[in-house]
Amino acid sequence: MTRPQRVLIVAALALIAIGAGAWLWRGSAGSPGSRNAAQRPVPVVPVTAAAVVAKSVPVRLRAIGNVEAYTTVAIKARVDGQVDAVRFSEGDEVAKGATLFELDRRPFEAQLAQAQATLLKDRAVLDNASEQEKRYKDLLQRNFISPDAYGQVRTNAETAAAQVRADEAAIQGIRLQIDYCTIRAPVTGYAGKIMIQQGNLVKANDTNALVVINQVRPIYASFSVPEQDLEAVRRYNADGELKVTAAVPNSTHPPLGGKLSFIDNTTDVATGTIRLKAEFPNVDKALWPGQFVDVVLTLTQQKDAIVMPASAVQSGPNGQYVFVVKPDRSVELRDVKIARTEGDDAVVASGVVPGDTVVTAGQLRLAPGIKVKLDAGKGA
Repeated sequence: MTRPQRVLIVAALALIAIGAGAWLWRGSAGSPGSRNAAQRPVPVVPVTAAAVVAKSVPVRLRAIGNVEAYTTVAIKARVDGQVDAVRFSEGDEVAKGATLFELDRRPFEAQLAQAQATLLKDRAVLDNASEQEKRYKDLLQRNFISPDAYGQVRTNAETAAAQVRADEAAIQGIRLQIDYCTIRAPVTGYAGKIMIQQGNLVKANDTNALVVINQVRPIYASFSVPEQDLEAVRRYNADGELKVTAAVPNSTHPPLGGKLSFIDNTTDVATGTIRLKAEFPNVDKALWPGQFVDVVLTLTQQKDAIVMPASAVQSGPNGQYVFVVKPDRSVELRDVKIARTEGDDAVVASGVVPGDTVVTAGQLRLAPGIKVKLDAGKGA
């Protein structure tokens, strides 16, 4: 076979192969299965959505606080003596003025009797000196005695009068010491552990207290906020009383309402925070000294804030974003900036406007342009 003949045979075989391939392609393209695949609809993703709204939202600061007694008093003796009686039990609520301890008053009563006797003696001396001063004054007017003689008698009378006043002051001091033998509660509160029991000797103003009383109605909760919030706290506090709530973690008791009562005069350089204190009536004694509480300080109400559910906000490589449902039920990805969160709501700085509908659940299956089906009652 010559070379031209071989070329013709190869060309013919190539044409036959191309024709067969085209016939097979046309046959497969025209099959019912291929047509169904080409016409298959894009799936619709069911989601939950909510509307973006404008409403009034409180501006709050949150912190962990520590409950402190309104007043803490360490009870100490003001005189030396022996404890005769203890009139309360540990942990009792004691009223202001109630008797707590009684000390042996007999030594002071003996001193009082002696001082009273001394007063009677010195009053007798004063009476005699006064009568003598009157006589000498009359003699002086008649020129029967010299002025120096009268001056000496007058000095004696004044000295006797001064001694009587000293005796009266000594009696008052002893009576005060007798009164100190009965130790009373200076405030209404709860008594702690009794440190000195009946029969023990106590000293005036000793280092150790007899008992410590904590006043819990009202009560304080102290907490700290970042120093960058100080300017806002002071500004809103100057405009009016700031409300504070305190809640005990894992407690069924509702949060207690109170008011901001104290702003510290310096910041903590170690933590960069400022210490605040709030006062609570604590009528039902839900707060107790030493407890940790969740504190919420309300600064003001932000009117017409743009708000959406916080669950709508997603985080990506470029920041936060949401899926916005368009009128044709397709979604678009939109970048947003969140100013802060308040409970389950996110306050939006930019990215969406009131009236927008954002997806709150089902975002994992979404991409821009995908159609969605809103759950009944969950969106427009």
